[in-house]
Amino acid sequence: MQKNYRKTLIACYLGFISQAIAANFAPLLFLTFRTNYHISLGKIALIPSAFFLTQLLIDIFCARYVDRIGHRRSVIVSGITSGLGLAGLAVIPDLCPDPFIGIMICVVLYAVGSGLIEVMGSPIVEACPFENKDAVMSLLHSFYCWGSVGVILLSTLFFSLFGIQNWKILALLWSLVPLFNVYNFATCPIERLTEEGEGMTLSDLGKKSIFWIAILLMVCAGASELSMAQWASAFAEAALGFSKTIGDLMGPCLFAVTMGISRTIYGKYGSRMNLIHFMLGSGVLCLCCYLLASLSTNPILSLIGCILCGFSVGIMWPGTISIISPRLPQGGTALFAMLAMAGDLGGAFGPSLVGNVTQHLGDNLQLGLLTGSIFPLILILSLLLLRKS
Repeated sequence: MQKNYRKTLIACYLGFISQAIAANFAPLLFLTFRTNYHISLGKIALIPSAFFLTQLLIDIFCARYVDRIGHRRSVIVSGITSGLGLAGLAVIPDLCPDPFIGIMICVVLYAVGSGLIEVMGSPIVEACPFENKDAVMSLLHSFYCWGSVGVILLSTLFFSLFGIQNWKILALLWSLVPLFNVYNFATCPIERLTEEGEGMTLSDLGKKSIFWIAILLMVCAGASELSMAQWASAFAEAALGFSKTIGDLMGPCLFAVTMGISRTIYGKYGSRMNLIHFMLGSGVLCLCCYLLASLSTNPILSLIGCILCGFSVGIMWPGTISIISPRLPQGGTALFAMLAMAGDLGGAFGPSLVGNVTQHLGDNLQLGLLTGSIFPLILILSLLLLRKS
């Protein structure tokens, strides 16, 4: 029988949508958690930290052990933990003496699922016999963007129609996406990039100079993306004085839309383009967007820079994976796990740097964002070095 790799691709699409739900749903409820459970904002700020820290630990775990566990088992666990974590938000906080502890249990649980699909989705697709792998990879990662947009828009619509007090029902509805995807991953064909025992070890990867260039590219890709994305809502509010709801729609939502457009365009027409040249152009555009957002005295132009930045960073993460994986064909899952870890490190470090600089400069967010321009600049230099080597 001919294997249906289209089913594998659909399962990975839904996996990345599940990751977007896990990353974006709880932040929409921060003020609700504060009101309903009387949790301080200081504690609430630990929720995204716990989410990204858990993903980092899963990246490290996958680099060493996921080949022994098996790819199919890993992605099935991803769907189960993501679904149970999201559904648990509706139940577990009320069962715990301290609701914050219950929330954190759920966050860690669905972060495990998010981290697993982040690591496993790309190598599963890479191992499938598709043509134009870099275009397929870009289209795959675009589903995280469209998932983010869908979570923000549909959740906002649900809250408008049924009230924020019914958020637990929505949590249960969102949990159905990863739980349904467990069946897809259990029944779709899954291939391996390398035979068991033939993949490169972490020490083998460390001896390759191109591996360290890839790590630097991924750190800069994650930092370039999330330094702007994490501050987009606050920037929209500070620059134009919009309300929180409009700020969310004008900031992170439009940022995700333009990022998804970029990945979709390369996914459809990537076979006609040179990926390194496309990424160099995106890096230059990203640098210009940071400078426009941070230096313009016109708030409309600053917001345009913020939104277009989403388009410029769209290709950076999947593009780096597509450039490096054929150059290290024996890298296996360890390579993809380390690239994901580097991207997450950049995603954690970049927004933190912008926030700290903003605080030290009298809460001037524009000047804080100017600091973020260092990441696309380093990415451009790294791509030039990669092209030369």
